[in-house]
Amino acid sequence: MKLGALLMPSHPPERSIREGQRWDIEEITRLDALGFSEAWIGEHFTAAWEPCPAPDLLIAQALQRTERIRLGPLGHLLPYHHPVELAHRIAYLDHMAEGRYQLGVGISALPTDHQLFDIDGAIGTNRRMTFESIEIMTELWKQGAHSRRGEFWSMGEPATTYRNLGYHLKPYQEPHPPIAIAGLTPGSANHKLAGEKGYIPVSLSISPDASITARHWDAVVDGASSAGRTADRNEWRVIRDVYVAPTDREARDLAINGIMGRCWKEFLLPLYLGLGLGPMLKLDPSMPDSAIDLDYLTNHLWFVGSPETVAERIRTLQTATGGFGYLLMTSYDAGDERSAWERSLRLLVDEVLPRFQTGDTHFSAFAGERA
Repeated sequence: MKLGALLMPSHPPERSIREGQRWDIEEITRLDALGFSEAWIGEHFTAAWEPCPAPDLLIAQALQRTERIRLGPLGHLLPYHHPVELAHRIAYLDHMAEGRYQLGVGISALPTDHQLFDIDGAIGTNRRMTFESIEIMTELWKQGAHSRRGEFWSMGEPATTYRNLGYHLKPYQEPHPPIAIAGLTPGSANHKLAGEKGYIPVSLSISPDASITARHWDAVVDGASSAGRTADRNEWRVIRDVYVAPTDREARDLAINGIMGRCWKEFLLPLYLGLGLGPMLKLDPSMPDSAIDLDYLTNHLWFVGSPETVAERIRTLQTATGGFGYLLMTSYDAGDERSAWERSLRLLVDEVLPRFQTGDTHFSAFAGERA
């Protein structure tokens, strides 16, 4: 298993935009020094807790301050970008990264983002726009500019008698950077598309019921089978909240009373419940929404505790799902608890991760649990 991080990026609403940017660059630099394999940066337009409408700007800065870590958006919300323009920005940044860039894309889930851009998410317009955008961008990179009219966007073919004018900016990685797409619900069309196209599947794993996360992989396999592909679990990324401390008691206190707990209490939990995702957060369907509090999340969803406890929780999810290649921990703006947060990252790298580095097993240890 490899480690990565997702920077939503989350910042307390009272934090200035510039202070938040400084923390994000500092965090990515720290992750690189610790040996994290990758970091992903979110994109949102109407969330004060996630004030980043341009992850590529942070990535461009972070590339100059890091050496090994792979970076990418997770993701560019494709309904809000013209694919021809975005394809050029991605290709340009890919050259800057020299192989360290990965493209994450998303359909956009926040209803306020839909409203701002006047897109009807209730009827799936955002998903159709996303899938069409991916097609246009990958066609441009692979085939060059050509005449194409879609449901939402068009692409033309430049024609001129002047030399050195026309489409020319292809990505550094051929035919394009790795593409990742995240899904939240079982049977997600996003995960099916990942399997069908060979994209990187990412699971927003917000359910304490591991069978729900396992069904994410089932969708990837379904998509791959429809295209005659074989899905590779080594490419599967699973996102979870993680806080490690020397003892379970200390880790629990830091998670609940620190930035992780505050973000969930003030933003994420009300958002998920408001979007009707409460059933996914429940182990028992009969439990009321009011029972989903920070104690419940610590006990059943988050990976919080000593290195031994966190390793066991990861191992339990690996076994229940059949195995995944990357654990992406959610990164928070821990500027007010810096020493504890930095210690958590070091413990995760030094004492938790080695328990899962036993060579390339291709998940043979889990094969008997789930195909």
